[in-house]
Amino acid sequence: MEQQVNYISEALAGLLSELQSLRRTVDSQHAEICSLNRNVDRLLKENRELRKRLEKYEKPPKDSGNSSTPPTKEPLKSEIERRTRSLRKKSDKPVGGQPGHEGTTRRMVEAPDEIENVSSQFCMACGMDLSGIEGELDYVTQEIDLPAIKPIYRERRFYRKVCTCGCCNRDYAPRKRGGNSITFGKNIRAIATYLSVVQCMPYERLQSLFETMFNVSISQGTLANIVRGMLDKSRPATALIERLVRESSVVGFDESGCYVNGKLNWSWIAQTVHLTLVFRGAGRGAKVLEECFGNSLKNMVAVTDRHSAYFAIDFLDNQICLAHLLRNLEYLNDIDTEQTWAKEVQALLREAIHLRNEKPTDVIPKQDWLTRLDDLLKKDLDSLRKEFNELKRGIIRYRDYIFNFLENPAIPYDNNGSERGIRKLKVKQKISGCFRSDTGADAFHALHSIADTAWKNGQSPLDVILALV
Repeated sequence: MEQQVNYISEALAGLLSELQSLRRTVDSQHAEICSLNRNVDRLLKENRELRKRLEKYEKPPKDSGNSSTPPTKEPLKSEIERRTRSLRKKSDKPVGGQPGHEGTTRRMVEAPDEIENVSSQFCMACGMDLSGIEGELDYVTQEIDLPAIKPIYRERRFYRKVCTCGCCNRDYAPRKRGGNSITFGKNIRAIATYLSVVQCMPYERLQSLFETMFNVSISQGTLANIVRGMLDKSRPATALIERLVRESSVVGFDESGCYVNGKLNWSWIAQTVHLTLVFRGAGRGAKVLEECFGNSLKNMVAVTDRHSAYFAIDFLDNQICLAHLLRNLEYLNDIDTEQTWAKEVQALLREAIHLRNEKPTDVIPKQDWLTRLDDLLKKDLDSLRKEFNELKRGIIRYRDYIFNFLENPAIPYDNNGSERGIRKLKVKQKISGCFRSDTGADAFHALHSIADTAWKNGQSPLDVILALV
């Protein structure tokens, strides 16, 4: 009996020892597991950070063809690809002019300035003199050329007349003290303004052009003063444009940064089919438009991109630019070529645009189109990359402003007119870097507004500038 008790005691002691050994092993393994979990968490965090950093290299590059990136900021490779790639789908029509297209063939004038008779003076076979033989008219062509350009020096002599009553009469402005006896005529001032504003030539090139082509020496400072001096003369015309824009029912808006003396400013455009108004604002917020147009904004339908400032304004209604949406959807197609959601939304928008182009004056109810769009917006995109849900939320937010162009034929489906109107500013900035003064920047904005408005109405911008001089 005593041996059994000792045996049980020894067995229990052995079990206790094994249990303690197992506990130490479990504790050791638990500590090791905790350490591994901490390392896993750290590695997962590092992995997320590295993936985030690598995303910009893995994603297709954004350019003006698949995003709102302006062409001036895209790399040269993207610019080359953009010239051969378009959002427009290829049609089944043949290349070239379509039936009914009005040609632009040059026509001969009835009264040419010069007539030159061309005929043979000797026989090419026997060498006989043919100068005394009257030729028979074979055919007639006309050549367009420019005359030799040389400046015209026009001297003006001012005479004062003394009346018998003793009064001295001067029917002209008195000469400015310290003024130069040589001034530049209206044609030189108009051409300098036209080339600087409309053709975006910098003053250095203008100086070289006048010297080389017109044999006129003119300093860059004088050229700058000519353009700035046009600002006061343009004020009545820009005031008229602003008043007409205020009275318009559909207006396209856009904004872009511009640099004045190295500091960032904001340029705004408000334009219609026949009007362009470009002006500088203190910022990029809604306050700029509210200060400029006031209560007239309540009577306007604004055609814009999805910049939040436009939706903080109490417009009559809004229409977002479908060209922007199509570009954003094209980027999603570049990210994931297998998905179909972005392609289906693109097809829906293009179908609506095509219907409007086929029926340019019809009032088309938009409810059916919104229903089809809602069906696409209800789809679960969680299995796709985050950019898909981001664009989906953006479309949901501005859903009510997508198909307004169908119900109102006067509303365009894109804001390309505003982008074209403000692009001149970006071209000028790309060539010259920035404006050197506030006056020079305001003069460019005002004169561009007048020139672009003239072009929209079929008038020559140079003729309009000549009328201002």
